[in-house]
Amino acid sequence: MYENNQTIFTEVILLGFQSSKETSIVLFIFLLIVYILTLFGNLLIITLVYYNKTLHIPMYFFLIQLSISDILLTTDIAPNLLHMLLHKSGKISFTGCIFQQYIFDVMECTECLLLTVMSYDRYLAICNPLHYTSIMNEVFCIKLIICTWLLSIGAMMISSITIAYLDFCGPIIIDHFFCDVSPVLKLSCSYTFLAKVAQFEILLYSVPFILLPFITIIISYSYIIFSILKIPSNTGKKKAFSTCSSHLTVVCIFYVTLIVIYAFPASGQSLTIRKLVSLIYTVGTPLMNPIIYSLRNRDIKIAFAKLRSGLVHF
Repeated sequence: MYENNQTIFTEVILLGFQSSKETSIVLFIFLLIVYILTLFGNLLIITLVYYNKTLHIPMYFFLIQLSISDILLTTDIAPNLLHMLLHKSGKISFTGCIFQQYIFDVMECTECLLLTVMSYDRYLAICNPLHYTSIMNEVFCIKLIICTWLLSIGAMMISSITIAYLDFCGPIIIDHFFCDVSPVLKLSCSYTFLAKVAQFEILLYSVPFILLPFITIIISYSYIIFSILKIPSNTGKKKAFSTCSSHLTVVCIFYVTLIVIYAFPASGQSLTIRKLVSLIYTVGTPLMNPIIYSLRNRDIKIAFAKLRSGLVHF
């Protein structure tokens, strides 16, 4: 809430997708199906890993965390987006807008760190297999996950609190379908030290949560590729690459969409294109992750077949 010239702003208007009624209905049905499938797919991954003892290894423990992150991310965005499609635009409280942006930022940072941890896991499994079990033990895995979540939650909380204390000029209208940090900052009419701090925090956090994880993933996969190429048999190469192909696919999709949205200048993209790309990584990616791991992972396929067989016999 902000008070300026006796005017109090308690709501933020999200314009969403400005389209015809027919198009909005089609998009609503499509996104509703995507949301339901996303929840089902990620919950299925969690269930398969939890109940199948053969999947109780670090790689799938991290995969559960990724599924939890995807569920929280899509639930943060999709319900309000569906509401907007039915009503042409959406109103959200100022506090709700900041909270939505906070949850989104936490999930994005968490996913960056999780993908980095998973790449390190694959690096150890392929490049240093003799010491893999001693390094990637249960205690170490739990510590990695706790650090991942706490770092994301703590850092983004500081950033969101800073943004919440900025001055905002009305009317507070965002031409987007969710409260992303960039359009929220554009609404601020603060030209104070606090506004500069908020912008600096975003740049500062991009180093440990985006840049360093990306560099770490590239280095990890460089070593992985070199190690795979040294394997004499083609069968061995295929087996080694199959253990990390799903993760590599997810990494590529995640970072490509992230770079398109945040690395390229907004002036060079139309708002519609930016919204569509944003739709991919806020709603599409959480659905693609379980699909990719289901289609390209032999262990997940076997676990699913066992679960389906058990349900049939039951």
